[in-house]
Amino acid sequence: MKTRFRWLRACLLLIVLIVIGCLAAGWWLLAGSRAQLDGKQSLAGLGHPVTISRDTLGTATITGQSRDDVTFALGYVHAQERFFPMDLMRRAAAGELSELVGPAALKTDINHRRQRLRAVAEAAYAALPPDQKHMLDMYRDGVNAGLTHLREKPWEYLLLRTQPQPWRSEDTMLVIGAMYLDLNGDGRNERELQIAQMHAVLPDAMVNFLLSPDPNWEAPLKGIVSPSPAPPSTDIYDLHHLAAPASNAKVAFALASPADVAYPGSNSFAVAGNLAHPTGAAILANDMHLGLRVPDIWFRARLRYTDPTAPNGQRDAVGVTLPGTPALVVGSNGQIAWGFTNSYGDWSDWVRVVRDPHDPNHYKVPEGWATIEKHDEVINIKGTPPYHLEVDDTRWGPILDKDTDGTSLALSWIGNQPHGYNLAMMQLEHATNVSAALDLATTLGMPPQNFLVADSAGHIGWTIATNSIPLRSGFDPQSPADWSQPNTGWTGWAPPSQYPRIENPADGRLWTANNRTVGGDELTLLGNSGHDLGARAQQIRDDLHARADFGPGNMLDIQLDDHAVFLTRWQQLLQQTLTNVDDPALNNLRQLTASWRNEAAPDSVDYRLVHTFREEVHKLVLAPFAAQIQQHFPDFEWPGPGNQEAAVWAMIQQQPANLLDPAYHDWRALLLQAARNVADTLGKQPGGLAARTWGEVNHAGINHPLARALPAFLGRFLNMPDDELPGDHNMPRVAAPAFGASERFDVAPGHEDQGILEMPGGQSDNPLSPFYGAGHEDWVKGRPTPLMPGSDRHTLLLEPASS
Repeated sequence: MKTRFRWLRACLLLIVLIVIGCLAAGWWLLAGSRAQLDGKQSLAGLGHPVTISRDTLGTATITGQSRDDVTFALGYVHAQERFFPMDLMRRAAAGELSELVGPAALKTDINHRRQRLRAVAEAAYAALPPDQKHMLDMYRDGVNAGLTHLREKPWEYLLLRTQPQPWRSEDTMLVIGAMYLDLNGDGRNERELQIAQMHAVLPDAMVNFLLSPDPNWEAPLKGIVSPSPAPPSTDIYDLHHLAAPASNAKVAFALASPADVAYPGSNSFAVAGNLAHPTGAAILANDMHLGLRVPDIWFRARLRYTDPTAPNGQRDAVGVTLPGTPALVVGSNGQIAWGFTNSYGDWSDWVRVVRDPHDPNHYKVPEGWATIEKHDEVINIKGTPPYHLEVDDTRWGPILDKDTDGTSLALSWIGNQPHGYNLAMMQLEHATNVSAALDLATTLGMPPQNFLVADSAGHIGWTIATNSIPLRSGFDPQSPADWSQPNTGWTGWAPPSQYPRIENPADGRLWTANNRTVGGDELTLLGNSGHDLGARAQQIRDDLHARADFGPGNMLDIQLDDHAVFLTRWQQLLQQTLTNVDDPALNNLRQLTASWRNEAAPDSVDYRLVHTFREEVHKLVLAPFAAQIQQHFPDFEWPGPGNQEAAVWAMIQQQPANLLDPAYHDWRALLLQAARNVADTLGKQPGGLAARTWGEVNHAGINHPLARALPAFLGRFLNMPDDELPGDHNMPRVAAPAFGASERFDVAPGHEDQGILEMPGGQSDNPLSPFYGAGHEDWVKGRPTPLMPGSDRHTLLLEPASS
C-alpha cells in the first residue's frame, strides 16, 4: 500500500513538474517575441543613430537626423510590436491567408484573389517615383531587421506552426489594398447588384422610392437636401393585386434582415480659429469607425527628424501610423492637423461583358473583339493541396458575377488600378497650411476619403483625398452597363480643378460622417455607393452650432455624444401605437418606454426596446417587397447602408393602402404586430422586458483573431475586457460589438500638448507586453488620453552597423 502511494505521489509530482515545465517553456517563448524596449542595436541600413523612446502607453517617439532613418526605425518598431497583424493585412489583400491558417480562410482568399491585388501591388510599386520606392525600401529593411532581432518569432507563428515570411517593398501597397477592400465593400460592389435585382422585379418608381435619401436627416456641406419621397400610387404598384409570395419568404426576410448594418466609416469635424479660445488655432476632431480587434489597427507614434522647411529646422509630427506603411495616417505637425472619413462615393462599376456567340473567350469592345485573359491563381493551403482558381480578366477588370439576365459582369474598380497606390500621404507631414494640404489631397494614392484639415493660423478646409476619381460617360453608374459602345465607360481621371473643395466656411465649422457632402454636378462626379443616412452628421453639425467656443475637450464631448436624437420620433410612434391597448405585455412595453432618457446608455431599457421596435417595423414594412424580389433572386438582401429609413417612415406617416402588406388590415395593425414581436421576443428572456438593457447587446467584443483557436480561459487572456458600451450607429458615439471608434483624435495644431488621442487597445500584440491593453479603459470611459507622449520609461538606441 505504501509503495502504491509512493508511486502515485511520484506520478503527481511528475505531472506537476511537466505542467510547470510547459508553462515555463510557453512563457519563455512568449516573452522571447516581445519587442526590445531598452539598450542598443547595431543595424545595417541606417545612416545615423535613431532613438526610440516609449512612455507608459507605449507611444513610440522616434528621433533621427532624416526621414529615411526614422522610416527605417518605424519599420523596426512595427515589426517588433505588430508583425503578425501586418502579415494578416498583406495576406488578406493578396488572398494568401490559407497558406498561414489553413482551409478556414479559403473562401475569403478566393474572393480576394479574383482581384489579383498582389499583381496590382507589384505594378504599383514599379510605377512609383524613385523617392517613394526608396522610402518603401527603407521601411522594408527596418521591418525585416526588427523581425530578425526578436529572440523568438512572433508568438502567433508558434501557435500556427508556421514561419513568418520577410517583408517586401510591395507589401506596403498590399496593406493599402487591404484598406481599399475594407472601405469599398470588399471589392464586390454588392449594393449595385442588389439594386439591379430590385429593378428587375419592381417598377423603377417603386425602387427609387424604396431607396430614397431622407431629407429629414441629411446634413450636406454644400447643396440642398433631397426632396421628400412620395409613395407610388396604386396604378404604379399595389401589393394587393400581386401574386402573394410564399409566406415563409416574408417570414425569412423579417427574421434575417436588420435595419442597420455596421458599415466602415468615421466622424471628422473642425472649427476655425475664431471659435477656439484662447489659442486662435483651428481644431480638428477625428474618430475612424472600423472593425475593432486586438491589437487596434493603429499605432501611436511621434516622428522627429531634421527638416529645413519645419519651424526651428526640426519636423515634429504626432498621431497614428498604420503598421505595414511608413506614413502618419492621422496626425498633427504643429502647422496642420488632418483626418479622414470614408466618402462612400461610387468607386466601382459593373460592366456587361458581351461574349462572342461563336467563341466565348472573345468579348465585345468598342473597336471590335478582344480576348479574355485567363490567370491560373494558385492558392496555397496549409496542410492540404493547393487550390487553383481561374480568373477571367477583361480590359475593365475581372469577371466576378452575372447580371440579372445571366450576362457576365466585370468589375471596374479603382482598388485594382495600380494608379491608385502611392506614398504621397507622407508629404502631409511637411504641409504648412490648409491650402497646401488640400492641394496635396488630390495626389494621394489611397481609398477616396473625406479629408478635413485645420491649421495653426485658424483656417479649416475639406476636399476628397485620392488621385482616382473616375470620369464617366454614356451610362448610369448605378446599373450594370455595356461599355462596348463607343464613348461609354470610364474616360479618365478627374483633374484637381474638378474636385469639390471648401476653405474657411462662413460659420467656421465643417463636419463629415460618411453622409452625402455635396449636391449637383459635384455629387454626379463623386457618385453614391450608399451614403450614411445622415443622422450622425446632423447631430454633429447641431452640436457644433450649440456653442461658440471650443477646446479639444469640447470636441471629444461631441465624439462621445450618445443622445438618441434619431430614435426620439420612434419612441413617440411606439407610445402612440400602444395608446388604449388592452394587453398586459404591450402595456408593460408602453410603461417601460414612456419615460424617454434620450441616450444609448448601457443601463438603458427604454433605448433597447425602442431600437428593437424600429427594427421590427422596418422588417415588417419591407418584407413583402423583399419577398417579391426573393422569388426571382433568392440571395437578395436589402442594399445598405441607410437606404430604407425614408421610405419606411413615409409609409408609416402617409399609410398608403397599396403598399401595406395584405396580411394586415391597416397600418396600425402592422405597428402593433411589431410591438408584439418586441414584447414576445425580449419578454421571454430571463427577467422579462425590464431586464433588457442596451448594454446587454452593445458590448465591446474586441478580440484577438486567434483567441477562438485557444481554450476559453486563454482566449479571454488575449481579448480586451468585454465592457458594456454606450452609443449606437445613428449618433456620434458609434459603438457595436467589435465595431466603433478605432481612435478618437482632437488637436489644435501648434498646441499638441493639449491634444487628445484615445484608442481601444494597446500598442503591442504580445500579451506579456506592458502596452498590450494600455489606454483601453480610457477609451471605454471616454477619459481624455493625452496625444503627446508622457515621460520616457524605455529608450532604445539604433546605431548604424558601421559605427
